[in-house]
Amino acid sequence: MAEPVETEAADDKKMPLLDHLIELRQRLLRSSVAFVVAFFASYYFAADIYDFLVQPLADVFDKLNLNRRLIYTALHEAFFTYLKVAFFAAFCVSFPYVAGQMWLFIAPGLYKNEKRVLLPFLVATPVLFLLGAALAYYFVFPMAWTFFLSFEAPAANGHLPIQLEAKVNEYLSLVMQLIFAFGLSFELPVLLTLMARFGMIGSKGLREKRRYAIVLAFVAAAILTPPDPISQIGLAVPIMLLYEISILSVRLMERARGGDEEDEDETDAEGESGGAGGESASKDLARTP
Repeated sequence: MAEPVETEAADDKKMPLLDHLIELRQRLLRSSVAFVVAFFASYYFAADIYDFLVQPLADVFDKLNLNRRLIYTALHEAFFTYLKVAFFAAFCVSFPYVAGQMWLFIAPGLYKNEKRVLLPFLVATPVLFLLGAALAYYFVFPMAWTFFLSFEAPAANGHLPIQLEAKVNEYLSLVMQLIFAFGLSFELPVLLTLMARFGMIGSKGLREKRRYAIVLAFVAAAILTPPDPISQIGLAVPIMLLYEISILSVRLMERARGGDEEDEDETDAEGESGGAGGESASKDLARTP
């Protein structure tokens, strides 16, 4: 009597819904604790973090030989500014840990091939966001601040001078807006490649819609950045470059998938031919007296 063949599916134990909810609660609790700890640590260094964010403006002031300051007009404005700085820094610091907790929650329910697909994107997401934030900080900020300061006017012919008196809260809001805009825009290759991996889009369709992507890049730059040409061009041009990189990435993925499918077809064909040979051999043995 043949022994029953145990399959991998038979060994898998389904976790009850209550256990899933308990595990989800634990992951969310750990993520919340990590964010709170990062928030208090960031608030302790809020002044240093704010000095780092304001350094591009200070460098432009020094370059133009301007002795300026940042002001706040409400009693609570500086305090809430430091809270925003701490929240912003805590989000950036705790994101890898929170993403890891979410990955540990969903990974047991994925197949091995799905894990191989999603894990590189999980790693690439913070890296690309950091690259976008670095582009905004080291390239766009100096050019944009210089452009804004070019509208100052000295006192002449009885006219009052026009000088910048930047508020700490408004400056921080502008900096955070640009950093998030550039960081999220740099996630475009991850999004498009992931969609292509699941068969939602293809490289041919991306190439055909290139003209629309260019228009949408400038529209997104106009929405996400201040109304100045430096910031908008500084965001639109990288988006177009990232779109081209996405097309290349999708094309490479399609070639790799095509090779895998060919290998699978060859394996299936060999299995079928082997099965047919086995059947014919068994028939011959049955005919032999």
